[in-house]
Amino acid sequence: MNVASLTEQPSILKSAALLPPRLSLGSTMVVHGLSKLRKEGMEQTAGFFEQVGLKPARPLVLATGITELIAGVSAILGFATRPAALGVLVTQAFAIAKVHRSKGFDNTKGGFEFNLALCSIALGLLLRGPGQLSVHSALERKVKRKELRRLRLLPRQRSRSLLLDLLG
Repeated sequence: MNVASLTEQPSILKSAALLPPRLSLGSTMVVHGLSKLRKEGMEQTAGFFEQVGLKPARPLVLATGITELIAGVSAILGFATRPAALGVLVTQAFAIAKVHRSKGFDNTKGGFEFNLALCSIALGLLLRGPGQLSVHSALERKVKRKELRRLRLLPRQRSRSLLLDLLG
């Protein structure tokens, strides 16, 4: 296989390239968020948050669980991917700073290896957006079709496009 064929991938492959990172990050965050939002998970995590100095623990657990759940669903769907990625970066940065940093890199010793991987995926999605195989892309195509149909860009339509671009 020559270099040209590697760089000239069919568009479906380029479109599908962001799907695995979105699905892996999204499913991981959904599981993490749901585990914190269940009654036993809430109590256990609140106790842990208090041990590491995060107070008030219960509201912080609730905020973290909701953030992780919404970020996960958003990543899976490919809608509001950039804000979701930012949410993952914030929650994982706190996890690294408060829990994992002192234990080093090695995940088997409680280190931040896994959290860093989640941050890397989230940063990629923050910079790149959700890709073509996403709810965002479908909505964007619909908005642009309406704009083309009217053959002029009204300020209201441009603001819709801008909002979609920001959400990524």
